[in-house]
Parts: sequence; structure tokens; C-alpha cells
Amino acid sequence: MKHSDISEILLTKTEIKNRVARLGEKISQDYKDKKPILISVLKGSVVFLSDLIRHLNFPVILDFISLSSYTSTQSSGVVRLIMDLRESIVGKDVLIIEDIVDTGLTLSYLKRNLMTRNPKSLKICVLLDKKECRKKPIKIDYTGFVIPNKFCVGYGLDWNQLYRNLPYIGILKPSVYRRRER
Repeated sequence: MKHSDISEILLTKTEIKNRVARLGEKISQDYKDKKPILISVLKGSVVFLSDLIRHLNFPVILDFISLSSYTSTQSSGVVRLIMDLRESIVGKDVLIIEDIVDTGLTLSYLKRNLMTRNPKSLKICVLLDKKECRKKPIKIDYTGFVIPNKFCVGYGLDWNQLYRNLPYIGILKPSVYRRRER
């Protein structure tokens, strides 16, 4: 059932489930005989990560990092490291798990930061890609869905910490965030 603050369901629970399973199969093929560290970018990618790891056929090592570049619905253009990794990634295969990429600023920052730590390899997996918003080029190795430039919530994505628990990805009504931003 659609939440009253959602104007449209962009991706259903079933569409997400099926795509995450296919991503898991592809990643499992690419990482067979390896033990990569999966780095989840908090908080948005946790739901995606939780479902994705159930489809991976290799030993999973998890770590978490938290970055911030948004105020309400807009990118500030400044990326801040809120919480760093606990594991060393020196000489390790690394796979970044991110919920959404739009401007590319956060992922570019994160990739540069992690490359200074000398991983063996570093790849990026995103559930949602808003290609038309890109300000910084970034290579995405695994993409769930390419989506339009609309403000999405659900399946881990939020607005002001709300809506992460929706089982689908929906378009938040502009009247909701405009009314509450005042």
C-alpha cells in the first residue's frame, strides 16, 4: 500500500527483490575465490546491503562508513566523513555498497579516500543511479537501476530520517518536504 506522502511508486518491492538477486549472482561470479570487504555507506545502503549479502556465494566481511553531503533534499557540495572504517583495507579487495549516486561527489570523495589506503582492488555497487545529475564522473561497476532525477525515499533512502522502512522506492511529494523545510 502506498504511503500518503508518496506521489508514485517508482520501483516495487518485487522489482527490487529480483534485481538485488541478479546483482548478487553477478557479484558472486566476479568475486568467486575471493574474500572482499563490503563497505556499506551508512545509513541509506543498510537495507540494500542486508538483502544483497543473502545472494552472495563467498565469505562476506562487512565494514561501515558514514559520510554526509546533504541538507534536506539538496547536496551541499561538501562531503564530511562522519564515521570511518574499523577494518584495514590494505591489500584487500573492496566493494563499496551505496544506495544512490546522483552528483557523484560523495562517491568520488570516498573512492579517492579509500584508494589512499592501498586496497588490492576497489569496485562500486549502487542500487540507484541518477545519471542525469552527475557533476563528477564516477565509474559504477554494478548498478541496480538507472532512475530519473526525482526525490526518492524508501528501501533505506530517507528524507530527514523518515521513510527508510518503506518496502518500495517511491517519489516523495514535493509538498511534503517544501512544507516541512520552512
